[in-house]
Order: sequence, then C-alpha cells, then structure tokens
Amino acid sequence: MSKVKYYYDSESLSYKKIERKKATAFKYTFIFLLASAFFAFIMVFISSQYVESPKERALKRELQNMQLQYGLLNKKMQQAEAVLNNIADRDNNIYRVYFEANPIPDEQRKAGFGGINRYSNLEGFDNSKLIIESNKRLDILQKQIVVQSRSLDEIAKLAEEKEKLLAAIPAIQPVSNEDLTRMASGYGMRSDPFTKVRKMHWGMDFTAPRGTPIYASGDGVVARADSNSSGYGNHIRIDHGYGYISLYAHLYKYNVRKNQKVKRGDLIGFVGSTGRSEAPHLHYEVFKDGQRINPINFYYGSLTAEEFNKMLEHASLENQSLD
Repeated sequence: MSKVKYYYDSESLSYKKIERKKATAFKYTFIFLLASAFFAFIMVFISSQYVESPKERALKRELQNMQLQYGLLNKKMQQAEAVLNNIADRDNNIYRVYFEANPIPDEQRKAGFGGINRYSNLEGFDNSKLIIESNKRLDILQKQIVVQSRSLDEIAKLAEEKEKLLAAIPAIQPVSNEDLTRMASGYGMRSDPFTKVRKMHWGMDFTAPRGTPIYASGDGVVARADSNSSGYGNHIRIDHGYGYISLYAHLYKYNVRKNQKVKRGDLIGFVGSTGRSEAPHLHYEVFKDGQRINPINFYYGSLTAEEFNKMLEHASLENQSLD
C-alpha cells in the first residue's frame, strides 16, 4: 500500500492530502530509470577499463609469458651469435691462414634472404614485428652455422692434406748421427775427387762405414731401386708427392723394392761405395718440382739446433766431395 502524504494549508489552518498527478509520477519514474541506466553504464565502462575479467587476466598472463620467452630466445640468439662470430674470426684469421685458404667474407657469412617475403604468414598479429624479427635472426643464424660447418669441413680436408704433406717432406737426416763418421761434403761448388776440378756438387755426402743403415727421410713410394743411373751406382729414389723426390746413392745393398710404400724413418738400404765413389758414404739429394735443392734445409725433423749449426758449418766448407 502506497503512503499518503499531506501538506499544511495555512489559509484553512488544516492538513490537506497531496494529490500526485500521473504525468509527474511518470516523469520522476523516467528520470530515475534514466539515471540508473546512466550509472550502470558508467560502472560497466569503468569496470571494463580498470577491472579485468578472469579470461582477460589469463590472456594477459599468457601474453606476458610469451614476451618473456621471446626475450629469452633473443638473449640466447645473441649469445649464439657472439660464439659464432668468435669461431668465424678464428676460422678466417687462424685456421684458414695456416692452411693457406682464402677467408670467407662477412657478406657471405651474414647474408640475409632476398626474393619473396618469407614471413608474410606472420603479419597481422599484435606482436608481428617481434615475431618476424626473431625469425629473421634465427634464419640468418642457421645460415651462418651452415656456412661455418662447410668451412670447417674444408679446413678438416686441408688439415688432412697438410698432415700428409708434412709427413711426406724429406725432413730427417738419412743417416743416424750415432752411425755417422762425419759430414764429408755439402751442397755447392766442390773439388771433384777424380779430376780435382771445381764443379757443382748437387747433394750432401755422409761418411759412414759400409753397411750403415740408411733411412727414408719422408713418406713416399720407391720410384727407383737400381744402378741404371750414371755415377750413382746402386741408388734409391723415393717419390714423396707434392713435387718432392729424395735420392740415396752409392748403396751397398737395398732393403726396399720399386713401387714399395715407405714411411719416414723406414730402413731402405745400407751405405756402400758403388758407382763413382771414392770411399763408403751416402750421397743424398732432394728434388723439388724437378729441380735439385739444398738438402740441409730439410733436417728440422731429426737434429737439435746445436747439431744443425754444426752440420751447417761443415756443409759450408768448400772441400773435396767423395763422388
């Protein structure tokens, strides 16, 4: 039941009943509803702007986690790029220099990808720029790894070839110092023992008793083991590859045969005095690309610095050769 309201009439000195018109009541009702609707809209707007729903909170946490993961991914890529740059620097300035290979330019190592847009499927999202940049860096990093991997494969092959080269070069004295009487004559102009005329002596003469062991000065294949070369008598030639050949002359007898593979330090024959020889000794020569070169430059594999200096001193004397 609605309440009845009265007002005091001063003229009649009595209370009179207030009569509310329907239009007025409707107006007040409308104003109340409009105010309520406006207030409700304001509350909804405020809550939508400042109050998150459970779904929005979950999505926000997911987005923050994704941004964190991308941040960690970028940090790991930075570390990987730093490590790869260090490897590339050593590759260009140490490995490739040592093995005489051309360095790989940065334009090739760090080149991007031209042509079509590889990342069009990643466009149109809220964080497209972040995602695309991360994918670009990852793709370039993968390409750098491929380039570096191929370079290391090349270096491995060069190292294997270098190892073969170092093993093949005639690098030891063919007669052991324990068995050596003396280094009789070196490379250069010497007096011929038979004609006494000065002429070019193309090798080194190692004086040693007959039957003294002779060793291969480097890895190779026996190209000759015969006496069919004027003046050398029984002699051996070893083809070391890479343009190197070593010759061992005036042998007493052989310990190898033609086409036999030998390693540095293998016993190949014995000192003698066959052919054009004045006394038992080993005449030793080294060829490079068909040209005779001074064998004294190739003893780094068996002599100490003191022994080498002593040999150098004896080899420089312009004495008489033994062949």
